[in-house]
Amino acid sequence: MQPPLVSGTPASPGIATGRARVYRDNPAGAELAAGDILVTVITDPLTFADMIEHAAALVTDRGGLASHPAILARELGIPCVVGTRTGTDVITDGMRIVVDGTAGTVHAAG
Repeated sequence: MQPPLVSGTPASPGIATGRARVYRDNPAGAELAAGDILVTVITDPLTFADMIEHAAALVTDRGGLASHPAILARELGIPCVVGTRTGTDVITDGMRIVVDGTAGTVHAAG
C-alpha cells in the first residue's frame, strides 16, 4: 500500500472513500454532494454546520479529540481525522481519497 497522503489523530472510526472538497476559508454558499469528504483547516458550528451533515468523512489540519469536528463526526457516525497539519495543502479539491478514521490516515483512492 502507498504511504498516506497525510496522517493525524484518529477522531471518529470508520473508512470512507469519496471526492475531496477542500475549503481553506469560509465556504459560504458551497455545498457537498452525497459522498463528498470535507477537508478544511478546522470547523466551527456556524460556518460548516449545514455542510458537515452531508459529508461522508472529515479531515482537518487542526484539532484534537475534543475539537468541534471530532465531536460532530462521532455524533454523526462518520470517519474523521484531525490535526493533519497539511491536509488542505496536500489534498487537492476533487481528488478521490480514502479516510481511515480508525488509523488516522488519508490515502489517495486507487
